[in-house]
Amino acid sequence: MSPRVYKSDKRQAAAEDTRLRILTAARSLLAAAKPTQITLDGIAKAADVSRQTVYNAFGTRAGLLEALFDGLATRAGVDLSEAFAAPDVDAALRRFTETFSRFWAADPVAIRRLRGMAVLDSELDRLLRERDDMRRTALGSLLAARGVEVGPETIDVVWQLTGFEVYDGLARRDPERDPTGPIADAVSAVYAAARG
Repeated sequence: MSPRVYKSDKRQAAAEDTRLRILTAARSLLAAAKPTQITLDGIAKAADVSRQTVYNAFGTRAGLLEALFDGLATRAGVDLSEAFAAPDVDAALRRFTETFSRFWAADPVAIRRLRGMAVLDSELDRLLRERDDMRRTALGSLLAARGVEVGPETIDVVWQLTGFEVYDGLARRDPERDPTGPIADAVSAVYAAARG
């Protein structure tokens, strides 16, 4: 008789609860009014788990950061299907811009701090660059799906306009105004200029 594979739903649920507690602690530390140094030990302490538990849940520090980014995206409802389903390229670009503006708006303090930390942390910098490259690739795919041919320079400019730094600059300049409109207008103007 072969040994039976034992899989406990309770154990799996407990592991998922622990992961969520760790991610919530990491996000809370990032968003705190007076953030402490964001370290694995600090996150473990805030989540009331051991450092080893953090490693068991995410494998590596990079795994924790990836899960944190994914959690921020899920929380913001990032979904580009509306952009790809839009009736024309102008509507597609507007939906793309709105999607990322919602993402940036969902937790700007945490995102700002992650980007600031990346200046001194090569691993975090690499992960953020990979995420930014994913946005650039999605933008290129969106335009290609519409049969739009623009040069890489135009894609780079539109990509920059839909990035966090532009969003954050507009949002902080006038907190009462939704920056999505001005960003979408700028994206449309660059696109129109590139098409001639």
